[in-house]
Amino acid sequence: MTELTADEIATRSAAAMWANDDASKHLGLTIKSVTPGQAVLSMQVESHHTNGHDICHGGYIFTLADSAFAYACNSYNQVTVAQQNSITFVAPGKLGDTLTATTTEVSRSARSGVYDAVVTNQLNETIALFRGNSRTLNRTVFNEETP
Repeated sequence: MTELTADEIATRSAAAMWANDDASKHLGLTIKSVTPGQAVLSMQVESHHTNGHDICHGGYIFTLADSAFAYACNSYNQVTVAQQNSITFVAPGKLGDTLTATTTEVSRSARSGVYDAVVTNQLNETIALFRGNSRTLNRTVFNEETP
């Protein structure tokens, strides 16, 4: 059996997670890319995402960033969960906007990681800044011995 490359591991980890990620699917999130320590997810802001101010509810923006964070920190085929997350809203997401969360690994050692996500709209304007701290558990996302 040949050893998987880092990119193949990231791709297979994302596929295994997506198969059971009903929350992200239900919200209309889309995976654009997943590579080791990085992930890009997007969503179209629809009417059911808007709040009483007729802008995208912050909880949906947080969920988009949190999901991108999850795919980035699980890209090494180690089950990894959020330990602590924070978000700063910079500008509103508007009905019809395409929001994209781009997550990048800042630090990863032992069982802890730090990841930053930037949420932008289709004009590349910053909507939110997110930081996630992760904790790796002692199990894999998928079995590397099966194709």
